[in-house]
Amino acid sequence: MNKKASQKMIGIDLGTTNSCVAVMEGEEATVIANQEGSRTTPSTVAFTEKGEMLVGELAKRQAVTNSQNTVNSIKRLMGRKYKEEAINEAKKKISYQLIEDSEGRVKVKVSKGE
Repeated sequence: MNKKASQKMIGIDLGTTNSCVAVMEGEEATVIANQEGSRTTPSTVAFTEKGEMLVGELAKRQAVTNSQNTVNSIKRLMGRKYKEEAINEAKKKISYQLIEDSEGRVKVKVSKGE
């Protein structure tokens, strides 16, 4: 058996707006569809009043009524220090709350069922 043909790899594209996942089996890559049949998923996560976590389209759909607990465009903030100018600029454009953690990094604060 050809060892290369039996190997599988996974690739994740974490995009600012959308994300996708693909699996490589042998020489062929296949993008995995989400539960709604789409090959891309909005890079959005939300937490409901009942404490449920919603991802993708479900999270995006309820963003208007639950904006403080809906997180999107997070890729731009990952790994940054809270006091960076980029964080101050982002805070003007987002509806969720950013706070500083004990090491000076940016952190998202949401209320789950509170």
